[in-house]
Amino acid sequence: MNLPVELKVQPLTAEAFAPFGSVMAALPDGVPFGPGDAPLDLSQGTPRFYVMQLETRGRTVSAITRHRRVTQALASVGGHPWLLAVAPPLHLDNPDAEPDWSDVRAFRIPGDVAVMLSRGTWHAGPLFDTPEAAFFNLELADTNVTDHHTSRLPVALRLVD
Repeated sequence: MNLPVELKVQPLTAEAFAPFGSVMAALPDGVPFGPGDAPLDLSQGTPRFYVMQLETRGRTVSAITRHRRVTQALASVGGHPWLLAVAPPLHLDNPDAEPDWSDVRAFRIPGDVAVMLSRGTWHAGPLFDTPEAAFFNLELADTNVTDHHTSRLPVALRLVD
């Protein structure tokens, strides 16, 4: 078995994350809809907003997933920083498309922001260093049943600081 390839975790900025989705920081109450809001697409089913409890998965990524019908928004419950590996949403109309592992990027998501993944963005995570953590998750009610395409990467990626 090959050793994992190290993938450097980069700080989250709206510009760096733009090929994968958007970053949502806190806005004052009453601000009209605008560029600080996520351009959500939940039009192909029943939206589901829930608190997702996860056990740690470590920092090694060997598979990556996409949802072609929906955007997905994630944020930490409790404001803890976390990691997310992503690859661009290419070939949305091809259900058999695979990501190029060399396009995968890793971000450290601060605990005081949410991220929205564009339709089809490949992702692995949330990843974190504590035994367990909870996350707010907005997707469709059947996303993990009918719109869950996972690809095994040809090389494992180890997220490093």
